[in-house]
Amino acid sequence: MSWTTPAAEAAHAAVRLPRAIATRILAEAQRGRGAEVCGLVGARDGVPVSLYPVPNAAADPARRFRMDPRGQIEAMRRMRESGETLWAIYHSHPHGPARPSLRDLAEAAYPEAVHLIVSLGTAGVLELGAWRIEGGAAHELPIEIVEA
Repeated sequence: MSWTTPAAEAAHAAVRLPRAIATRILAEAQRGRGAEVCGLVGARDGVPVSLYPVPNAAADPARRFRMDPRGQIEAMRRMRESGETLWAIYHSHPHGPARPSLRDLAEAAYPEAVHLIVSLGTAGVLELGAWRIEGGAAHELPIEIVEA
């Protein structure tokens, strides 16, 4: 018999993502022109409500993302001023799958946040994956797209 705590069950529960936010993340990824895009999603009472795109400051933005520090600080400030908390970190994989890369696993911060990854690697199809990343391990979360 296996036992799980309420916290463990919540960590692997389906994420409810409003369609408007999912659409904006997908549009950002498509506008990335071969570079990874990145940003934050803010929530009120655990419900995602805002998208905060952050410039990608990586030396090789086609192969990795690194949020611009000033942009990230500004996004967090705006989130706080709006009474929101960090709900998710998102980025795209222009040429790879919608799952964390080894670099994503090694560099992940904010284990309480959902990691949303958009793949543009399948011709004509956009994929969106949700992950909980902690301690170098990733656990896929089911996504439920909901109307706001």
